[in-house]
Amino acid sequence: MARETSEYPGVSYVMPVLNEVDHIEAAVLSLTAQDYPGECEIVLALGPSVDGTNRVIEQLAEADPRIRSIPNELGSTPGGLNAAIRASHFPIVVRVDAHSVLPVDYTRIAVETLLRTGADNVGGIMKAEGVTAFERAVAHAYGARAGLGGTPHHVGGQEGPTDTAYLGTFQRHRLLEVGLFDEGIKRGQDWELNRRLRATGGTVWFTPELTVVYRPRSSVVKLVRQFVATGIWRGELARRFTRENGIRYFVPPVAVLGILLGIVLGVIGAVTASWLVWAFAVPAVYALFVLGAAVPVLRSEGPRSALWYLLVLPCIHFGWGAGFVLGFLKLSRNITAQIGR
Repeated sequence: MARETSEYPGVSYVMPVLNEVDHIEAAVLSLTAQDYPGECEIVLALGPSVDGTNRVIEQLAEADPRIRSIPNELGSTPGGLNAAIRASHFPIVVRVDAHSVLPVDYTRIAVETLLRTGADNVGGIMKAEGVTAFERAVAHAYGARAGLGGTPHHVGGQEGPTDTAYLGTFQRHRLLEVGLFDEGIKRGQDWELNRRLRATGGTVWFTPELTVVYRPRSSVVKLVRQFVATGIWRGELARRFTRENGIRYFVPPVAVLGILLGIVLGVIGAVTASWLVWAFAVPAVYALFVLGAAVPVLRSEGPRSALWYLLVLPCIHFGWGAGFVLGFLKLSRNITAQIGR
């Protein structure tokens, strides 16, 4: 068995898990297959799954003693992460998502980068890959500027300090110093934690050498729920920390409001035969934008994914933008209780 050394300190993988029967085995097996020379443990924080997820984890743990599970009593992502971190033992913490599949060299590169740079957290690129035509359309949107805006952890970029990072490989003592993840923030808790790391003199580091395969949502309903919830919490964070949120976070909600206003004014103009009918130009421009964005999908993924893209892109934009408005204006309490986990 590999031993912990100063060159390759022990690593604790932490993962909150809830109703992930379709993805959990691939995610965990990507951890056991790592080429990292140091010791490791895999701590899975289990929420109240109802789809057979926990049985799959039991079988995995029986086959590999490095895998163990603990209860996630809160059932939320930050609650599960904190529970797993507290139950871990090694000085390096690698956050893992149940929808992610790590390449075999991920941990080794991440730890080497962490030690080389002296950073508190190192992250890389989230490379979305789908299986069905719908999932491939969603995956394309994740990696396109027309979809999620082209941030480095989606499309790549130069190595160096950054505001936040996808997943993350952390110095455990720094996580404890800043108080772990905020359990009151159900989405965007990684951004908020990285904000505290930076505010206390630490560094968050991006490297394009790290690429993680991410499995996107498999249906329109799941996609909309995901982005409404994400938008709500991003709006909440933008209200709490307005100065620390870039203007790009406000573009989708402004665009959504502009398109909806254009439709309403256009209908009024059509009914009253007034000049307001020209307001239809705003949603028409957006429709052309979506059609243009679907052309690369047609070339790379084929006609079925391109057709899905015509629906996927508005679902992402309107779900995220509408959620942001609700969160920013504190109108989302009931909705958050239903989809914010």
